[in-house]
Amino acid sequence: MRQFTLPDLGEGLEEAEIVTWYVNEGDHVVTDQPLVSVETDKAVVEIPAPSSGRIARLFGTKGDIVKVGAPLVEFAEDAGQDTGTIVGELGTGEQRPAAAPASAPSAQGAHVFPAVRALARKLDVALDLVEATGPGGTITRADVERAAKRMSHGGPAEPLRGLRRAMAQRMTAAHAEIVPATVTDEADIHEWRRGEDVTIRLARAIAAACKAEPALNAWYHSGAGERRLIGRIDLGIAVDTGGGLIVPVLRNVAERSVSDLRAGLDRLRADAIARAIPPEELRGATITLSNFGMIGGRFANLIIVPPQTAIVGAGRISERVVALRGEVAVRRTLPLSLTFDHRVVTGGEAARFLVVLKSDVERVS
Repeated sequence: MRQFTLPDLGEGLEEAEIVTWYVNEGDHVVTDQPLVSVETDKAVVEIPAPSSGRIARLFGTKGDIVKVGAPLVEFAEDAGQDTGTIVGELGTGEQRPAAAPASAPSAQGAHVFPAVRALARKLDVALDLVEATGPGGTITRADVERAAKRMSHGGPAEPLRGLRRAMAQRMTAAHAEIVPATVTDEADIHEWRRGEDVTIRLARAIAAACKAEPALNAWYHSGAGERRLIGRIDLGIAVDTGGGLIVPVLRNVAERSVSDLRAGLDRLRADAIARAIPPEELRGATITLSNFGMIGGRFANLIIVPPQTAIVGAGRISERVVALRGEVAVRRTLPLSLTFDHRVVTGGEAARFLVVLKSDVERVS
């Protein structure tokens, strides 16, 4: 017997969730035949057979989490040699550090008597989530009962899966590593023509700002203490899919026409919502745009995903009373937020970036 393990999925990913098996035990498969689809934080990926042979055993069922290097399929002894399949190629950029798993609140310092533990098991209460009020940090029966009462008002506990689990991991890693700072401003877009493409205008304005201040179009690898300025602007576009956030990458935005950018963005958005986007379309962003104002909100302290150093947010467009050439006027304005990694980007660089961004957004085309 020979085992085929979950291969390297790229981008430092350490695990994946089984979505669908395409084969059964006893089936004979040929090289590159799809075996299983798995979901990562990026996309649903099909894993092909590394060689021809008969399947003796499948490891895991739908919904199971499998670690990279853990067994997926066991072949009968007549199977050919493993070709060392790698699903997806790493981009030209350096590999991102793997996201650390999210950790739950810990009750390690609390003392719990056996009878209280038994009560917690009976009431299906996780002691990690119980606030200890007893002497010396002891968890009491009343603490457990109070927690059980709170939990009774909510739905059943459910493990985070797929995009939401990956989001929790990445946000925990970002919070632990990055030192964020945010600057904001409002752009006067009252003179925009009707039907202006907001997202594409923002993409081109970000490109202009990156050329003025390259420090915000960069990767920083904290382990090595190295910053790399990126010449090409590959813009991550945050897409809300309902089941979680996906960030496809719009490539080389500074060198493409408006129509080409719109066509590319429409394709990426459709693929992201359908969860059919190729993994390579989700890698290597140099800076990110979150146009959250399409849903609501004005300003935001956004989260930067390493190794990027900045993310731009656009709030909801609205009419506001402003001072215009010494007079009171009502103008359409677009709120802008810029969150940057203050370990490697200075306040001056961020402010100058925002000035260029705002100026380009306000430009009448």
